[in-house]
Amino acid sequence: MKRTLKAATILTWFNLIFWGLVDGILLLGTLSAMFLPGLLAAVLLSAIPLNCYAALKLHKSIRDSSIPLSQQTPMGIRFIGFIALFFGVYSIGDGFALISNAKEILDFMKDYYMKQAPDLAQMPAFKSMGVADVRAAGVVCLILGLCLTVNVVLNLRLLRGYLLLRKNEAS
Repeated sequence: MKRTLKAATILTWFNLIFWGLVDGILLLGTLSAMFLPGLLAAVLLSAIPLNCYAALKLHKSIRDSSIPLSQQTPMGIRFIGFIALFFGVYSIGDGFALISNAKEILDFMKDYYMKQAPDLAQMPAFKSMGVADVRAAGVVCLILGLCLTVNVVLNLRLLRGYLLLRKNEAS
């Protein structure tokens, strides 16, 4: 359980910082542009930092048994954890799709942006983008999805162990 707790803590802090920054930037961008669908995405994406925060409370209670866990925290870890798990699995799927279909996705993107945003399509960075770049984005997406999914699963296991331990102590 000690190794699980240590791995979960490292992944929780990573996900809290990374996804918190991503969500904060998305939230600020959507509010400044008044783009309401982006606001919905930012609110849904905020499930990840919220889950990480609740998991840190759980880790604190596991390390120090004198610190009680709030009655709302286990339900929050479960409910918000499943939303975060959805994003993790979705990111893993996107990563596999980007890696396996890199050429088709690159061709689609170039055609799409030539029609929809010709100014963007003329930028040197966009013109020089190749299959290797799309595959690299897929690898990054896959790694981020794995970090998130493993973190949520570890935190759910830690919660189950914590609740079983508390139940046995109460009996």
